[in-house]
Amino acid sequence: MKPLYFSTLCLIVISFFSAIILNIIPLPPFLALFYPLWLPLVLIYWIMILPEHIHFTLAWILGLLIDVLYGNCLGEHSLALCVVAYLAYRFHLQFRMFPLTQQLLFIFAMLTIYQVILIWIKAWLGFPVDFRWTWISLLVSSLVWPLMRNVLKINPLELRH
Repeated sequence: MKPLYFSTLCLIVISFFSAIILNIIPLPPFLALFYPLWLPLVLIYWIMILPEHIHFTLAWILGLLIDVLYGNCLGEHSLALCVVAYLAYRFHLQFRMFPLTQQLLFIFAMLTIYQVILIWIKAWLGFPVDFRWTWISLLVSSLVWPLMRNVLKINPLELRH
């Protein structure tokens, strides 16, 4: 495993920090329905681009951070992000070869798994769960994927020394 350039490392840190900030912005309930799942999207992106540098430990720590910021039970988002990270790592070679429409479907499936895990944990803990409108956020997140991919795109020659 070759080390990353400092500029690539800064881009990774800034993108995760931005995703966390975007995740915790308070929105009116109507707008929250259309809000993308930024942190899982950024995690999937970086695992697809740099699978040898982004680890489950990072997914776990980011999940704990989101749990603390939201005031949830510790480990909810960590488990969901680790499952997403595993799936992204498992299919990263195939994903790179997918055309855009298949990538969108794959992202939709991975984010659906993320949401199902969170809903299942909340239901298991006895919290009321309203999942009627979660598909809207999943759809918007999938449609944001090409834009986010182009914003974070880096030159492959700059990835490593």
